[in-house]
Amino acid sequence: MGGNKDSSWFEVGELREVVNRPVSRRSLLKGAAAMGAVAALGPIASACGGGEASTGEEGTPSGEPKKGGDLKIGIVGGSAKDTVDPQVANFEPDITNAYIMYELLTTYDFEGNLVNQMAETIEPNDDGSVWKVTLKDGMLWHDGKPVTADDVVFSFDRIVDPKDPKGAAATLAGLKPGNTKKVDEKTVEFHLESPNVIFSEALAVRNAMVVPQGFDPKNPIGSGPFKLTEFRAGEQFTYASFADYYGGAPYVDSLTVTEFGDETARVNALTSGEVHAISQAPMSQTKVIEATDGLELLNAETGAWRPFTMRIDVKPFDDVRVRQAFRLIVNRQQMIDHAYNGFGSLANDMYGRFDPGTPDLPQREQDIEQARSLLKQAGYDNNLTVELVTSGEALGADEVAAAQVFAEQAKEAGVTVTIKKTDSATFYGKDYLSWPFAQDFWLTRGYLSQAGQGTMPGAPYNETHWKNDEWLAIVNEAFKTVDDAKRNELIAKAQEIEYNEGGLIIWAWRNQVDAYSTKITGLKKDPLGFWLGRCDFSKVSFV
Repeated sequence: MGGNKDSSWFEVGELREVVNRPVSRRSLLKGAAAMGAVAALGPIASACGGGEASTGEEGTPSGEPKKGGDLKIGIVGGSAKDTVDPQVANFEPDITNAYIMYELLTTYDFEGNLVNQMAETIEPNDDGSVWKVTLKDGMLWHDGKPVTADDVVFSFDRIVDPKDPKGAAATLAGLKPGNTKKVDEKTVEFHLESPNVIFSEALAVRNAMVVPQGFDPKNPIGSGPFKLTEFRAGEQFTYASFADYYGGAPYVDSLTVTEFGDETARVNALTSGEVHAISQAPMSQTKVIEATDGLELLNAETGAWRPFTMRIDVKPFDDVRVRQAFRLIVNRQQMIDHAYNGFGSLANDMYGRFDPGTPDLPQREQDIEQARSLLKQAGYDNNLTVELVTSGEALGADEVAAAQVFAEQAKEAGVTVTIKKTDSATFYGKDYLSWPFAQDFWLTRGYLSQAGQGTMPGAPYNETHWKNDEWLAIVNEAFKTVDDAKRNELIAKAQEIEYNEGGLIIWAWRNQVDAYSTKITGLKKDPLGFWLGRCDFSKVSFV
């Protein structure tokens, strides 16, 4: 998933990764980035094919929002390994807590623009090798202490500690311990080993949350709109409104986030009124939810994707003809209709949906005859059997349904697919990244960001074990190219190589579908694909 697993340390010179998705680019390096907000990356919705991805508050009533009340949220269950450390947050409960308690230097708004969050200004030098960040005034930690440059230095040295790298280490290409330098109480400079022209986007990756100097995960303190009051791993998080939040205190008094391992139990909690909203509404139950008085779907079109992953270094997927055949086996629309209940749109085996460098290549369609021909050329004539590893607990029942649809489609090409269902701990356990054929999930990112996370050599989540010297040279050059047009040309070349030879079957862009009670208002649709409007409950109120 886009950062849903443990990370690893990268040598800076290889420029392995940079942040959450660049939606559309404007020049950061020729004077624009020193403005009060980081240069906007352009609204995602304008790039969407088909319907426009709506954003903004859902069901906002006229007049002032109602204050007070206890907001209750249901999310996908975690385990005893749940953590309140935002820099190592891996699964939905951890990530939910991170967005509730902590903040980033930069982030994406709900139009898909890169904006400042804790940063007041961000200013790079001419080649993107030094980035100066000035903090906003008035920010406090939950214990009442001011947020300072010392906290930022501590946070980023902690993230890139080679002995214990945190989740964002891979995204902060060029940054090493000691190279985040305090200028004054409100200002820091990031000195990079190599130029990184999209470093401001790296600061928006979710594991780059800022924590206070001396941060102790056993006594977590953040700067966000809610402060933690109780944490029971695998069960529940409870919060109180932070009255001194610089963005204004939340409307509700308290917040309870409950984990549900079972999808039916999560939906029942919503229909019974036990919770006011749930994440990841099962696609199979969306019609039931829509038909229930007092309930609504929060349906956001996104660039999120849930691929089938083929390891290109083991049989049978070490033969590019097999990889090409498997991509031709898929009837993408049928899979969207059956697995996602129609809540998705066609993808074309390329990630970075909204990246301006994405080339216009022919939409890949099911071609069983050609798939059979390729498999026969590779030495498989109605005699290929593969195991597909999936997990309803880790990925959701919808992905298991997609696996089952693929298995049926593969029969037409003479391929037998056996499905291995695992629990979350097994799927993301010691064998994760070793499965020859599996599924996974990723949120919305730009091409270079995703390349660094999932396909560059040594990337923390290189599920396909992708390795291509020509491709790598192009991507490394793109990371250093300031000119937008030239960088987009490089991205287009790199994407075409993966389109032809890669190990990912990217068959759909999945809508993010959550559900909520009409007793509340203020949830937002997140084009990045995070659940429940990126868990931004600061402006949620009761009707």
